[in-house]
Amino acid sequence: MRVDPFFVSNLVPALDQTQVTEQQLTSELSSGVRVTSLSVDPVASGENVLLLNQIQRDDSFTQTTSLVQGRLQVGDSALGSVVSQLTQAISLATGANNGTLNSSQLQAIANQLAGIRDEVTSLANTNYQGQYIFGGGQTSTPPFSTSNLTTPATSTYNGDENVNLLQTPNGQTIQLNIPGDRIFTAAGANSVLGTLNQLVADFSSGVPAATSVADTQALTTALNYVSQQRVTLDNSLTRLASASDAVTSEKTQLTVAQTNLMQADLAQVSTQLSLSKTQETALEDVISQLGAGSLFDKLH
Repeated sequence: MRVDPFFVSNLVPALDQTQVTEQQLTSELSSGVRVTSLSVDPVASGENVLLLNQIQRDDSFTQTTSLVQGRLQVGDSALGSVVSQLTQAISLATGANNGTLNSSQLQAIANQLAGIRDEVTSLANTNYQGQYIFGGGQTSTPPFSTSNLTTPATSTYNGDENVNLLQTPNGQTIQLNIPGDRIFTAAGANSVLGTLNQLVADFSSGVPAATSVADTQALTTALNYVSQQRVTLDNSLTRLASASDAVTSEKTQLTVAQTNLMQADLAQVSTQLSLSKTQETALEDVISQLGAGSLFDKLH
């Protein structure tokens, strides 16, 4: 029987393709990954790139969140301590205004108030990981200093008005800081350090100044103002936690989608591999029989 060499030649590409398919299926079975290159599935490969980019953005946001969350928590804690210090100062000033204390006692209260002012100044200069959190955009130097060369003493803000904002993946904007002058040296009765400096001067002579009662009331106003500013940080912490939870949930969903897109169906791959091997054996047998040995060897 004559063998059509072209017929045999036509079977060889089919055998080659079967072997390529078998290699791909073997790779999928061993790695568990369906798409190992762009040529295998261009559409899935493109979708995978998009998923990976979004996952990386979520990872970046999560890392940023961890840093700024710590900064906000430290700021909130510092303002909580300021509230405690001011509450103590108001109690001392109220006692000094009741008219029952002698000169030495009033001077002692003035010294205590000065100590509270210095502690509040220290809290206003709180830093987190080497950056001062109440200096606006000026994070490398202490934002507040106090000079006792004047009476009352003078507290100065050395920061700026920069407000840092963080945009979440869904487009929300979260405030990450409050410039310190808005908290500690605000205008009028809201000036925490200014009022404390005034109260220290009110009692330092051993005789209450005429303005001591009004200054004590002003410190109460300043305390309430600090509490209001603290709410801003609390709200930012709440929104940041919510955004972080949303991003974590999104990343989980994206990871599942990526896995479903890229992973191999091992049961299906095993079946396909078995069929491919059967097809390969059948083609080899046909080529071998038609090629009468020597022709097959040349073609294979």
